[in-house]
Amino acid sequence: MIPDDIRRQVVLEDHDLAADGTFAVVVRRAVQRNGYASELWYVPLDGSASRRLTSGRVRDTGPRISPDGRSVAFIRRDLDGRELPGRLMVVRTSGRAARPRPVGTGKLAASSFAWSPDGRRFAITAEAGPPRFLIGPEAKGKETPLARRIRRIDWRYDEIGHVDRREHLFVVDWGARAEPVQLTEGDYTVERPAWHPDGKSIAFVADRGPESDLHPRTTIWSVPVPRRGTKRAKIAEPREILALGGWATRPSFSPDGRWLAAFGVAEADPLDDISPGLFVGPADGSGPPVALAPDLDRPVDCWSDTDLTGWMTTPRPGPIWVGADRIVAMVSDAGRDLPWWFGFDPGTGRPAGRPQPVVRADATCRSVAVATPRRGEPVITVVGTNGSRAMELMTIEASRGAAKPSTGLRARTTMGSAWQRRVVVPEMRLVEAPGDGGPVQTWIASPPGAGDKRLPTIVDVHGGPLGAWAPAPPVEAHMLVGRGYRVVLPNIRGSAGFGRQWIREQLGDWGGVDAADVHASLDHVVKLGLADPDRLGVLGLSYGGFMVHWLIGTSDRFKAAVSENGVANQVSSWANCDNGVVYDRTALLGDPLTEEGMLRLWRQSPLRNVANVRTPLLMFQGEADRRCPPADNEQFFIALRTLGREVEYVLYPDEFHTFAVTGRPDRRIDRMTRMLDWFDRYL
Repeated sequence: MIPDDIRRQVVLEDHDLAADGTFAVVVRRAVQRNGYASELWYVPLDGSASRRLTSGRVRDTGPRISPDGRSVAFIRRDLDGRELPGRLMVVRTSGRAARPRPVGTGKLAASSFAWSPDGRRFAITAEAGPPRFLIGPEAKGKETPLARRIRRIDWRYDEIGHVDRREHLFVVDWGARAEPVQLTEGDYTVERPAWHPDGKSIAFVADRGPESDLHPRTTIWSVPVPRRGTKRAKIAEPREILALGGWATRPSFSPDGRWLAAFGVAEADPLDDISPGLFVGPADGSGPPVALAPDLDRPVDCWSDTDLTGWMTTPRPGPIWVGADRIVAMVSDAGRDLPWWFGFDPGTGRPAGRPQPVVRADATCRSVAVATPRRGEPVITVVGTNGSRAMELMTIEASRGAAKPSTGLRARTTMGSAWQRRVVVPEMRLVEAPGDGGPVQTWIASPPGAGDKRLPTIVDVHGGPLGAWAPAPPVEAHMLVGRGYRVVLPNIRGSAGFGRQWIREQLGDWGGVDAADVHASLDHVVKLGLADPDRLGVLGLSYGGFMVHWLIGTSDRFKAAVSENGVANQVSSWANCDNGVVYDRTALLGDPLTEEGMLRLWRQSPLRNVANVRTPLLMFQGEADRRCPPADNEQFFIALRTLGREVEYVLYPDEFHTFAVTGRPDRRIDRMTRMLDWFDRYL
């Protein structure tokens, strides 16, 4: 695979499944011109041919099939800017090809939506209300505002920029000439609307605390819905219906409306070693929620890393009710993201049995959907990678009552991975490297047919650190393997999906046990005779970029290094990062409010070791990155330049934190080309 192959890469991003389980609708994303377009495809599950539902210079995302299966709604962004961004659209799923029709949302740009149970209305979240910080009249076009008067620390966010408006909840009738009716207002943001089965209320996620910027804690709320045809309604005060000691999100009502499931954390002020779980409580908020798997010790949701999943859309991991006594939700376990069964007793409101995987496979799934036909077993579909194969729509050959998990994932599409036929796909090998804290799960990506030949080798450190490398190799591993390198992908301490203790040991010790695990993984691969110890490189994005800076400042074993949007100075990034105050607290990094806290941050700062760096370093940086901003990484670059070391700094305009995967195609190609050339030069 070469950098220009990025233009040929296709990603299946999201999907939904019809209630009767007969067909699914998937999002197919591809490069168009110098951006990304996506279209919806209708995929029958009886084996007949798929067909395109939408097309054009558009970005169609978030498909949700109507309860009767006759239509699918989605959010459209016109890439040529001729239409309102975030337009909610509906297209028929059957019969001749039909033009999508807009829903009457006026000037609202929908960020999320949900069909009502009867399929006649939509709940929508969209920006609303007066600007939070602006001084003077609102800017138009390319104008800039007079100023922003800022009194909170949540005025900015990566990939958004300035958070000038809150998002609120609206309801709009479908098929009628009606205006959206606003249901919430205030200085808080509404997310993830979910209808109650009776259609009379909508649940949503919000943080209404007075210091939500400093101590975020989302809970689940509910508001009544005015009758269909209402043109204007008095905004009712929301009622909290599910709260945990920590945060809660992703509400889902049981079919009878008695119970509410959600993901969340029970502990107050949780640290990063507390994995989110699945909770169920009374839907009216009359009792405390109960954890369905308190001893699972694995995060519920999608936490694994492979950019074959695209990274441009939010995962859809459930929870999904299957009748009144089962819930399906995604669980991250040792680099695999797979749906699990969770049993529930609706009579007592307690868990029933131990959770178990629906399927066992080397797969990383980003989207799960379940249909429960009136007769027969549930139909479960996922969009994900399987082994090294890129994203496809798959069905799980499993039954609801199975005593053991299925071992079958059946691909229902080929459009997501067809581009891989033109390139060399890495051979993936899993080993366990002996480490001080226990075995370090390590994936090795190699050129096919290389066998046990000793090759120049690059260790790639994932982000987070609460990520985890998956069985599917990232795109940059495809590129490096195609150029003749091995790539070592270690799940070092701090990685999610290996239990609380694996994370706990790394909290407040960046550059300690985690760095030791990187070396342990490399030592093991060298001992196996697979890596040339005189030709080792290191690569990483975000926290992985931190680790690159740290390793080359504390070791001389690497002959070349590439960091991207990393961390150099923990003291300054505490405030420069868009969520640094909260992030540093939950990761036990420290804070600069006391000398002790400042020294703790400085101890974990690669900048303190910069004078020791002798490894040639190539640095990539997104200029619009607010997570690991240029101001931080430029300190490292300027220090190395002042010291006369071999360093290059490549700054990409307008790009955010993960531009290596989500950025403009020509910039991704440039980045990949420079990375390959850098390693070729020094390795």
